[in-house]
Amino acid sequence: MRSAMKKILMIALMLAATGNAFAQTDSTQSTETQSTDTPSTETETTDTESSAAPTLSAAQLFQRAQEQAVQAEVAYPVSFYDRTLWKAAVNDAVSAATSEPGNRDYQSYAAQLLTKTQWWIAAYNAWLRLGELTDQEKAIASLAAAKLAYLALQNGNRDAARQYVTQGQAWQNNQSLQDISTRLGQ
Repeated sequence: MRSAMKKILMIALMLAATGNAFAQTDSTQSTETQSTDTPSTETETTDTESSAAPTLSAAQLFQRAQEQAVQAEVAYPVSFYDRTLWKAAVNDAVSAATSEPGNRDYQSYAAQLLTKTQWWIAAYNAWLRLGELTDQEKAIASLAAAKLAYLALQNGNRDAARQYVTQGQAWQNNQSLQDISTRLGQ
């Protein structure tokens, strides 16, 4: 197990180093291009880490999202959307799902990453859009519903909390939803 973690960490570090090398090369090239008086006829290469979504296929975005999620797992002890690698992974997964709305795998993966990174409302809505869920998806989706129900209850919005509890229990009636339901007097 330790050996596998070391290998993953080494791969992540190599990918990060390679990405930094490419970023340095790109910035050097763009500086050189800007310093010349004549316009360049060469097409600039874009940094695929930041803004190549329109030029990548849904499959490429999906693959990149998976790679970034693996890197994020190694890099960060807690999964939050505002962490650079998590944000990139989520954005690519959502872009892949948007590019191919009929691809259930892309839709599910985006919903899973949104849940994992604690972007509760976006995750909840992504699970709702998926429609019929697998048992594993129901367990994950119910977590998003429970978090939103708790937040609604904390903000005094009992009606919204009830709606989240009802939907969450339709997915999977977990302990958190039961506890919130009891607090709501349902």
